Amino acid sequence: MNLPRRPITLALAGALLTAPLAMTAQAEEPAEVRFSVPPWPGVTVKTELASQLLNALGYESQSQEVGSTITYQALAQGELDAFLAAWLPAQQGMYDTAMQSDNPLVDLGTNVDGARLGFVVPTYVYDEGYTSAEDLCSEELRDKAGGTLYSIEVGSGTSELLAGMQDNGTYCLDEWRLSETSTTGMFSQAKASMDRDEWIVFYAWTPHWASIEYDIRFLDDPEDAWGPDGGRSDVISLVTSRFAEGNPNATRLLDQLVFSADDQSAMIYGFSYEERPPEEVALEWLRNNPERVKAFLEGVTTRDGEQDAWPVVQEALEIPDA
Repeated sequence: MNLPRRPITLALAGALLTAPLAMTAQAEEPAEVRFSVPPWPGVTVKTELASQLLNALGYESQSQEVGSTITYQALAQGELDAFLAAWLPAQQGMYDTAMQSDNPLVDLGTNVDGARLGFVVPTYVYDEGYTSAEDLCSEELRDKAGGTLYSIEVGSGTSELLAGMQDNGTYCLDEWRLSETSTTGMFSQAKASMDRDEWIVFYAWTPHWASIEYDIRFLDDPEDAWGPDGGRSDVISLVTSRFAEGNPNATRLLDQLVFSADDQSAMIYGFSYEERPPEEVALEWLRNNPERVKAFLEGVTTRDGEQDAWPVVQEALEIPDA
């Protein structure tokens, strides 16, 4: 796939270019890989998938469930190593602060192609002509939707974006009540409203199982309030500088993990909607996509540097031939 990539930072470039030397000077990389996993289904499965690959190569992956704000603080303090869900521009403020700190993070680029976030409405509302976020200024839409716009938890990057929109009166959001609850609570409210054919406006994103299960449409974002290109987003993989320098092999693997939005929506559907264990969903995807897995592992070795990654992972996880 020809996917958009952010420029590789000097720190990462140096880590990758010196990988063979590092393997010679250091018999094997440190085993521990500590992931941040906010309570979001996409990053849960994606991190589980990365962990299965790393563990097969001799690493010891750990996942800690913390919110995005704490994640950036923990990365900056060296308490965590990697984060696969830096969603920009929703987390732009936290991202910029982390990059300008004394211990800047290493941006490995986008790991999801086709991500998007923004306001959505049921298709039956969209078909009534409410197709743009500018229509949030419509008194009829606001009245029929009960004057409330639903979103996820306070403290998320999304919460900060919406607060800014309200303060600035963007799309007349200052005339709406903002209901910020959990992700589960928001989608439960959306389902209940759509089951009754009621009008509702809420925040959503793709990849997510909602794009498969619900008949919804994104509202256009002509002011790019959700970011450039109408809410098209980057989902970035971040690691600490210390990790990139000390673990060039593991960093190469994480850098090469890239999925389509449809890939990840299907993973999220299996885990969050069908309520299957994340390890089962991740392993199923790995076994169903051997060519993609082989590409993830190009130039990667086992942790001790003695074997190419692909045959080792293929045997360990029982992945068919690519």
